[in-house]
Amino acid sequence: MSIEINLTGKVALITGASQGIGAQMARTFHRAGATVALNHPDLGTTRADAEKLAAELNALRQQSAHVVATDVANTESVQTMMAELKQRCGGIDFLINNAAILRDRTVAKMSLDEWKAVLDVNLSGVFHCCKFGLEVMRDGGAIVSMGSIAAIQGFYGQANYAATKSGVQALMRVISREAARRGIRANSIAPGVIETSMAATIPENVRAEMMKNIPLARFGATEDVANVALFLCSPLAAYVTGQTLEVNGGWRG
Repeated sequence: MSIEINLTGKVALITGASQGIGAQMARTFHRAGATVALNHPDLGTTRADAEKLAAELNALRQQSAHVVATDVANTESVQTMMAELKQRCGGIDFLINNAAILRDRTVAKMSLDEWKAVLDVNLSGVFHCCKFGLEVMRDGGAIVSMGSIAAIQGFYGQANYAATKSGVQALMRVISREAARRGIRANSIAPGVIETSMAATIPENVRAEMMKNIPLARFGATEDVANVALFLCSPLAAYVTGQTLEVNGGWRG
């Protein structure tokens, strides 16, 4: 007997969905039958990218993808987004906290603004989305937030990023307890190096050194992360909560 993940009738909100891992998650959840809400911060090309992705998905299934412009670091903006999704979709079933930024610099050289900007988006943004997302999430739903291998390895120059990702992983453990009475599960995914535009900025010599730590001898694909997120939101993971799943090709160095 085959096993199929069918999310027909479910609504998934994906933050930072205009490109990279977020866009792949949108495609993956959509392929499983879910209606997807594509969040973007309305910076640079994110609006155009999100609208292009929504058009692609709506061409496959009408009214199955919605675009919502929101700065997750802004409390009022997140509240407005959730109210809009409540009105438009009746609420949400899955919250995928994917939005994040980088401002790499050593602690000695990091400005206070660089520290705060990363915390505001990567950690406070997840808190905002969880706090107000739970208000419109149907019972039995699931939250998946993006942690990182950086939270474990403590990469040079990533004090702000690593701190936020450690915080996100801890936050999911707390929410897994607090939301359990409603049957809502909360987990995080800690990816290794994934082939995205962000990873493309890593110098070749650094990439070569990183590769030495990966038993599977490749960097991850966005599909590798999206498939794990889909599993965590599916009935197959009904007894999985408060966990951090490492998706890193076996990196233990």
